[in-house]
Amino acid sequence: MKSEYLSSIIKHSETYKTLAEKTLERIPEDKIKWNYNEVSNSIGVIVKHISGNMLSRWTDFLTTDGEKEWRHRDSEFENDIDSRKELMKKWNEGWKCYFKALNSLKDEDLTKKILIRNEKHTVEDAINRQLAHYSYHIGQIVYLAKMICGEDWISLSVPKNKSKEYNLEKFAKQRV
Repeated sequence: MKSEYLSSIIKHSETYKTLAEKTLERIPEDKIKWNYNEVSNSIGVIVKHISGNMLSRWTDFLTTDGEKEWRHRDSEFENDIDSRKELMKKWNEGWKCYFKALNSLKDEDLTKKILIRNEKHTVEDAINRQLAHYSYHIGQIVYLAKMICGEDWISLSVPKNKSKEYNLEKFAKQRV
């Protein structure tokens, strides 16, 4: 049985993953490479970076440094994803590795020490660090999608100026 902590982390990770996937569905394929300016990243670049980070951090994470020699981090920032199929392939590779690692953990693993760039972290701290990193980038994906979609954007949660209606509907459903 998973601890409350691990169950919570997995649940929140799934929530962020779903939020991003709903966003990725909404952007036109020809906008995967769009970036606001030359110093900004596109959605495609952010997805490549998240995936590369997940693969590096979570492959053999209990026994090897989270910054793998085979990772080419700088190439994650090349804006070369051209299709939704390629985007989703990268996305799913990273998340599969991440969830496999999380689901393999036992409570006693949480206090073990692991390395990320030769810096010691407890497994629990490394998980917290990475979930914060992924949610940060998922927020960027959502924000970019809002800019891309403009007035056509449909809220992923409570629409602006609709809190009262949302709450009334939510509470009505709970009473049923």
